[in-house]
Amino acid sequence: MQDRFIKCISELPKPLSDALVPMLNAEFAGHIDAQQLSTLITKSGLEESELLLALLPVAAALAKPPISEFYVGAIAKGKSGDIYMGANMELSGEALFHSVHAEQSAISHAWLSGERQIEDVIVNFSPCGHCRQFMNELVEGQKVKIHLPEQQTQPLSHYLPYAFGPGDLNITEPLLSKQQHELTLDSSDPMIIEALDHASLSYAPYTNSYAAVVLETQDGATYCGRYAENAAFNPSMLPMQMALSTMARHNREFSEITRAVLIESAGGKISLVGATMDALHAVAAVELEHIVLDPE
Repeated sequence: MQDRFIKCISELPKPLSDALVPMLNAEFAGHIDAQQLSTLITKSGLEESELLLALLPVAAALAKPPISEFYVGAIAKGKSGDIYMGANMELSGEALFHSVHAEQSAISHAWLSGERQIEDVIVNFSPCGHCRQFMNELVEGQKVKIHLPEQQTQPLSHYLPYAFGPGDLNITEPLLSKQQHELTLDSSDPMIIEALDHASLSYAPYTNSYAAVVLETQDGATYCGRYAENAAFNPSMLPMQMALSTMARHNREFSEITRAVLIESAGGKISLVGATMDALHAVAAVELEHIVLDPE
């Protein structure tokens, strides 16, 4: 079991901790599939809603908050039945807009894993306005059920009434719906090919600035992030922040980064290179490889 889970495991009911510990191996990064979730329900004796709330301290253990020292965990439950953990992340010494909120982390985890719809979000503190707006971008976002400790479960529409979202800007394929943008680049570099694949799946309906980041570590592992825009603009999640959040979930240190690639479309209204370089240079002494390409 990873050291970061020792404290939270000791605080769980014993039947749950006994069932969960074998899952928390070196590869665990917050994903529990539907079959594993069913096993945990059976072995713990808890109802699903009780179990998901009980797992929040495990999600919070994935956090990396050097500025606030405030650990927040979130769980997104997909239509597939799988659950995806996420946690807040901050970049030491850097502007707060580089931060990733726990709900963003969990939702981006689900998106990168191929999930097409989020039905439930479980979180240990009431979602802030930023996260409510971010969740409103999802497929049927207003219907997403929010679960909080010792509170009645309510849809997002309860927390974000009179919402402004993608529908108000005539967007019919919201975040997590299938995106496939025709982006091409002649390269045999596996890392660049991976970045291109993720850029083609990115969500940028307001600027058409399709983009992705891939980070490589000393052992050759890669961690990806895609651009996820928001109708309110500021809650948009940058691909570098998503990639760093993915690294944090996998218990990797940012100092392990040896290579970083940003791919973005020249056809968009904005460029993410400045913000991407700022975030990268805050965590690693690596130069950003910036590739601009035109959509077909």
